Amino acid sequence: MRVKNLFSAAAGAFLALLGCSIVLAQESDVISLTKDTFKTVVEPEKLILVEFFAPWCGHCKALAPEYEEAATTLKAENIKLANVDCTAETELCAEHEVKGYPTLKVFKDGKASEYNGGRKANLIVNYMKKQALPARTDVNIENFDTFKDSDDKVVIGFFGVDDQKEFNIFSEISEELRDDFIFGVTGQQEVITKAEVKLPSVVLYKKFDEGKNVFEGNFTKEELISFIKKNSIPLLAEIGPENYASYVDSGLPLAFIFYDDEEQRTKLGKDIEPVAKEHKGKVNFVYIDATKFGQHAENINLKQTWPAFGISLPDENLKFPFDQSKEITTEAIKDFVDKFVKGELSPSIKSESIPENNDGPVYVLVADNFEKVVYNDTKDVLVEFYAPWCGHCKKLAPTYEKLGEAYKNVKDKILIAKMDSTENDLPPKAKFQVAGFPTIKLFKAVDNEIVDYSGDRSYESLVEFLDKNAHNKVNLESSTPEPSSSKEPAPTTTAAQEDRKHEDL
Repeated sequence: MRVKNLFSAAAGAFLALLGCSIVLAQESDVISLTKDTFKTVVEPEKLILVEFFAPWCGHCKALAPEYEEAATTLKAENIKLANVDCTAETELCAEHEVKGYPTLKVFKDGKASEYNGGRKANLIVNYMKKQALPARTDVNIENFDTFKDSDDKVVIGFFGVDDQKEFNIFSEISEELRDDFIFGVTGQQEVITKAEVKLPSVVLYKKFDEGKNVFEGNFTKEELISFIKKNSIPLLAEIGPENYASYVDSGLPLAFIFYDDEEQRTKLGKDIEPVAKEHKGKVNFVYIDATKFGQHAENINLKQTWPAFGISLPDENLKFPFDQSKEITTEAIKDFVDKFVKGELSPSIKSESIPENNDGPVYVLVADNFEKVVYNDTKDVLVEFYAPWCGHCKKLAPTYEKLGEAYKNVKDKILIAKMDSTENDLPPKAKFQVAGFPTIKLFKAVDNEIVDYSGDRSYESLVEFLDKNAHNKVNLESSTPEPSSSKEPAPTTTAAQEDRKHEDL
């Protein structure tokens, strides 16, 4: 009897749990889609956001509660959120070219575009609200105050009947930047008078710093975009995965203030704020929580000791670490940033020591010998950029060693080389960045033209690539290594890789 009671209790608990799960599933505001329901749900909607995910994906698990919260909030706006389990709907996900998880796509009247917003609920909500709006909202005296305060950043253009050229530029920009900004336009005299502007004019209204910025440059597309992006960044704000891309997109150098507790953050802010004000529009200053993102310090060639300060140029992968033996003071940071802005600081180039013995089949490159070896007019140099932790790199290693062995007697014409990208920076002369591992590039003799390798990772394909693209032509010895059977495709930078980059900053 007792066993029966225990079983009944366990069964009851299980059924209660199951019932709870059913209730939760029914209460979810995220629509689960399959191949059979995708078109019937998505195509009729003027606007819907779809997440393509895998249940085992860590980023997907982190996104799930945020996505659910956003779906609930957006119900009031009649904007739907849906998802697709790609482990169950492989054909559907392949049809939509899903290469990493999570992948989010915005569908308007059935047509897909990439989602470029953040992963927090409020950022998803704000992004989708912007998508629901027209590229430009007509502003009048009745809605002016409400509209300019409707978001953290609102751009309003003021134009008269003779400002058609300027209006056309503004209209083009509003289409291009609609994912990130809310745009309004008006020619009503009452609004122009209230806003105290001269025609034509563009004003960025914002809920931080000075409250608004009035465009005073030459009315060109380039200058107006630069004005909007630069002034939409707060003077001092926290940086994280959800806003890192917007800072990079601004095109300005990034000055990182690393702190490990609130007391330290407050003191650093007080010391550095005067410098940030002086260089606003030239350098973006951000706080970065070292307890969460301390490893990013290594990306600026800083040690993980706090506090710390450093400047990076993400687009050029240049790094300027502040001397960690010095105290961070207003005077010291001002002197450092002043020199940076004037171009008086040399970038820091991280490098391993040049190997004393470099006679192996694959030549070891480090930052300090990269230019001398790679930009050599007499020889072609094939370089694998790798990371020690990269599984694809480990699989490629034996094949790449065989390739080096095959070309070892013709090193003066074709050199097979590799570089650990986690321990060595690219020198300024290298006008490219390594986006994924392994990345293989051929630096040709004579003109140093760079040819990217995109074939599979087999020995035969690598040899064929060199035969076709190398400037120097060679005949390999008959005792070349046995053909490899690996046909693993070359890597691509997936959505998951991009997400990890932002997650790590």
